[in-house]
Amino acid sequence: MNKLTNFQLLQAFFAAILILTLLLHTLLSGIPFSNLLHFLSHNLAVSLSCAWCLSISIIYYLCTRPRPVLMLDYTCFKPEFDRKVSLESGEYFVRRSGRFTSESVDFMLSIFQKSGLGEETYLPPFIFQTGYDAKLQSAIEEAMEGIFSCVDSLLSKTQIDPQLIDTVIVFSSMFAPAPSLTSLVVNHYKLRPDVRTFNLSGMGCASGALSMDTAARIVNSSRRITYALVVVIESISLSWYFGDDRSMLISNSIFRVGCAAAMITNDPRRRKDAKMELVKSLRTHHGADDSAYTAAFQKEDELGNLGMSLKKDLVRVAGLALRDHIRSLAPRVLPVSQLVAYGYSVIMSVLSGGAMKPMVPDFKTAFDHFCIHTGGRAVIKQVAEVLRLSDELTEPARMCLHRFGNTSGTLVFYELAYFDAKQRLKKGDKLWMLAFGTGFKVCSVVWKSLRDSCEEAENPWTDCSHRYPLVNW
Repeated sequence: MNKLTNFQLLQAFFAAILILTLLLHTLLSGIPFSNLLHFLSHNLAVSLSCAWCLSISIIYYLCTRPRPVLMLDYTCFKPEFDRKVSLESGEYFVRRSGRFTSESVDFMLSIFQKSGLGEETYLPPFIFQTGYDAKLQSAIEEAMEGIFSCVDSLLSKTQIDPQLIDTVIVFSSMFAPAPSLTSLVVNHYKLRPDVRTFNLSGMGCASGALSMDTAARIVNSSRRITYALVVVIESISLSWYFGDDRSMLISNSIFRVGCAAAMITNDPRRRKDAKMELVKSLRTHHGADDSAYTAAFQKEDELGNLGMSLKKDLVRVAGLALRDHIRSLAPRVLPVSQLVAYGYSVIMSVLSGGAMKPMVPDFKTAFDHFCIHTGGRAVIKQVAEVLRLSDELTEPARMCLHRFGNTSGTLVFYELAYFDAKQRLKKGDKLWMLAFGTGFKVCSVVWKSLRDSCEEAENPWTDCSHRYPLVNW
């Protein structure tokens, strides 16, 4: 996204021609540089030649300069009050189903208690129904509820006519129906027939950050004004595991309902209305390593029950992948002072034969706020250790996990909403979104805030932000 295009190279070429033309005429004519303007004013051919080169350069600059990638606004889905699940009600639901052994129920409750989730996270509708059995329609209804709620709110906040939307991107890791979820959006909002749609799945919890990177690449590649509607949804109804494999029972204990939507554009005229501007994005894939590839894996157990297996070494894999990722990210975002110090530490590590470890760059010098992966208590702790982040900086992730649970790809948006609810974002602040995904993927998105945070009625934290942060989380 940041590489020079062919047009930009041609622009630089014409600029070079202009400079060389002036120098060549000056040297061949023996005219002092101080008299260059006088020479040009008396030599029509040279003046016209220079003017032509300058005009072409200006035209190409105006035509090829990259437009900003702006997030006009975003929204997060908040289910109804009666969809909240506490430890007590969760135990009641799983025991009532009769689908689990007592040992499996006790294990899920133990994971729930240790995970960092609170008593107000949300589960899909089928959990509260008598049959306690998810069907395709259950998953579709869950998706529709979240998507329509978020998009309706987003269109209201941005005042964008749906007919202006020319790109729709939907990320859903586990649920991919036919027709696709993008078709669902196009049909419901009656979008125009030439709308481009991208329906992506299998990205795991990184899909929220990846969706922003994907949208940025799409609008940045367009030479016309583009409005991209991005939806991140995780319909967990069909992902609920009914078996006794402990690596697969974990997902029942930590994954919760979540949906988010954002409007991305490259229209520079909307800068005054936009919430944030993209500064940098980076995605790395570590799937070549077998342990990384299988760390989080959808499969069937011995009895044919489908579920998501979260391996014991998932936290270790996340730590290693993060270290590799930040080695690529650091040179792109850190100030020179940090890069010099880091380079020196690497050299000393080599000279000492590994006795001295390279320093961990201080990312607080590059970012004002952090939206880190809210996968679970252990994952947050691992990220904090790798990046040397204090409890204050991981507060949004920890509180988001407590209030909403692991909402998969949407977790970075619920954290962003936490900053807005607390009115912590100031104009010019830089915010780092960092998320992991199955495969194993790591994605970073860096935003610059274009305005101060303000209290909003649609914010999912509005009715509870005063209770956070928790003292004894």
